[in-house]
Formats: sequence, C-alpha cells, structure tokens
Amino acid sequence: MPKEFSRSERVGVQLQRELAQLVREEVRDPRVGNVTICDVRVSRDLSVARVFVSALGADRAAAEGAVEGLNHAAGFLRGQLGRRLHVRTVPALQFEYDETLDEGARLSALIDDALSGRN
Repeated sequence: MPKEFSRSERVGVQLQRELAQLVREEVRDPRVGNVTICDVRVSRDLSVARVFVSALGADRAAAEGAVEGLNHAAGFLRGQLGRRLHVRTVPALQFEYDETLDEGARLSALIDDALSGRN
C-alpha cells in the first residue's frame, strides 16, 4: 500500500511549483536572477514555509543577494500565492540558500582529484 503524503508535504509541492513560476514571471528585483526553487518545507501547522533556493551560475555572494531579494519580495509572493492556491491561509515565506548543489560540486571535485592522483 503506498505511503500517503501529509498535508504539509502536499502544500509544499504545490508552493514549490507556484513559486517557481511566480519568481520567473513576476519578481523584478535585479538581485534575483537565475534562481531555482530546490525544496519547500512547510511546518506541520502550515504557518511557515522554508523555501530553499539555488542561484545557477552565481557565486556565493550573488546567491546570498538573490535570497535577500526574495525575502524582500516575500510579502508580494505570499499575496500572489493567496490568489492562486486554494488554501485557507498561505504560509509565511522564509527563503534560504540551499548549499546542496555547492557541496555536491565540491565533493565531485574532490573525487576527481583523488582519481587523477592514482593515474
């Protein structure tokens, strides 16, 4: 029997889909460039959504600037989500930088260095 998804997980998936579209089409902040919404984790009471983002082709400082721009636009994005989603309340949005891709690239480089040292 398949495992059921909790309501917070379903809302998180829906938020991720809608936020990706909103950031791409509606956010005009120049700090927010090529931003990818990697994951959304919604609290059990659906009051807060932690949105993990990654900035493609940007260094750490530019990525942090993009997160700052998104946090500045969080109220606007929450209002837009309220118009698009069919939920009683829209969670407060907290944007955070997702270090997973950077860490994966660093580990891959370490593995490549270790393998090239063998030859």
